[in-house]
Amino acid sequence: MVNRLSLLVDLASLLTREVDFDALLATTCERVAEALSAERATIWLVDAERGDLVSRVAILPELPTLRLPLGRGIAGWVARTGDPVRIADASKDERFDASVDKTTGYTTRSILAVPIREEGRGPVRGVVQVLNRSAHGTNATTASPVAFDEEDEKYLLALAGQIARAFSLTTLRPANEGGPGLTLRGPFNRIIGRSPELRAVYERVTLAAQTDATVLLRGETGTGKGLFSRAIHVNSGRQAGPFVTVDCTTLPIQLVESELFGHERGAFTGADRRVPGRVELAQGGTLFLDEIGDLPHDVQGKLLRFLQERTFERVGGRQTMTADVRVVCATHQDLEQRVADGRFRGDLYYRIRVVEIEIPPLRTRGETEIEQLAIHFADMYAKRYKRPPPVLGPDALAVLRAHTWPGNVRELEHWVESAIVLAPDGRVGASHLPRPRKAASVTGRTSDPGLPAAPAATTTAPIVPLGLTLEEATRRYVAATVDVCDGNKAEAARRLDVGRNTIGRILKGERESVTDDRESRPGACDEDG
Repeated sequence: MVNRLSLLVDLASLLTREVDFDALLATTCERVAEALSAERATIWLVDAERGDLVSRVAILPELPTLRLPLGRGIAGWVARTGDPVRIADASKDERFDASVDKTTGYTTRSILAVPIREEGRGPVRGVVQVLNRSAHGTNATTASPVAFDEEDEKYLLALAGQIARAFSLTTLRPANEGGPGLTLRGPFNRIIGRSPELRAVYERVTLAAQTDATVLLRGETGTGKGLFSRAIHVNSGRQAGPFVTVDCTTLPIQLVESELFGHERGAFTGADRRVPGRVELAQGGTLFLDEIGDLPHDVQGKLLRFLQERTFERVGGRQTMTADVRVVCATHQDLEQRVADGRFRGDLYYRIRVVEIEIPPLRTRGETEIEQLAIHFADMYAKRYKRPPPVLGPDALAVLRAHTWPGNVRELEHWVESAIVLAPDGRVGASHLPRPRKAASVTGRTSDPGLPAAPAATTTAPIVPLGLTLEEATRRYVAATVDVCDGNKAEAARRLDVGRNTIGRILKGERESVTDDRESRPGACDEDG
């Protein structure tokens, strides 16, 4: 029998990950049924949009999804009244609805159903129901149904409260704080959106998660490629293994190979001990290579070998090692162009592009989705900063809908976080949102709605005066590009077709470090572009 206490403890940790809700609740149902020695278990949710009960999961192979009006059947009665029900013989209770049994051919005898609500108060979010307590350990020859007891009811009430608290940590939440029921904002926890553009992504992520195939996630900076990569991992057979992230833009050029594959003691100056690489640390799990387009060219061949053979050597070592690792990659760059320019290996490109998933930019997902995301982030940061339940005013929503979101979901999240900080009463207006910044004109002035219109003959190119050194001119141009991108160095790097590290070095005036990087690899091209 499943340890009842461990089920209570495990549930909260499961619901804080990018899991598939149906898969997660199915697992919960199976474990609840086992813990209570029941034949079947169902978790019913109150659908805030339709106002009825929906079985997000039922251990009923005959009917994967069921719907009931509030008040109909035992589950409907519990959802409407908020009171638990424990019945020894369902056939003798007038509240029992036998229509499901007639459809499935299953015979319900004993029932225990309790409401899902936090600490026994507040709106009912759903119902946990178990059917037919097993006769194991009792007189199995008795003709009377085996009833659930008072201890079973106390345990299931505690579990239902834990489920309700766990829901508050997920994106499976009410449309309005304190309102009835729950709204499914997307099939994966922590990922908001039900637009047609995202449905295709969800389908591919679900199918990819069922295999160990290498995945390439593509999309602009800030679209959520990291969230989808974790969704692939936690919904796969490797979910119990580690999820190791490697940001290829932040790895020091001289240490990329060591970071990926590890090194032996004495492999280079400062290597005073053996250090495992990210590949080894991901054993049995998933290795996420973020911004793989920035991976230095001389390491790409070693990564290709690992992808083909799952073998590698530590830097300074001779022993060939193996690792059972699933690889997911992401990039915002035009890899095809980088292959054509000789900056990315064609054979590696085709090896990582097994399953390709394009994440759509926020501007294409519609105003409704922008609003839903804004409400989600507002709720999240209001709780984090101990603000009252937030309310986004019509003027704030109008500004959010009108913005083009070059920084995508990440930019929206930062806007809403700023607004929550600046609105201590929880009422967010347009004045609490950051002012949209536009490209500088030839006059050197930033375009702003509150200023007179710029002359018609303008350009977005920054002014760089004559007489500057090449280093200073480059620095000013890069700084202007970062400024146009609202400080987003990753977006600036994308526009300039260089690596994020190069942006940082130029802004700091570290000319020599760039020269040294090139000279340390004679004949090699600059991977940063």
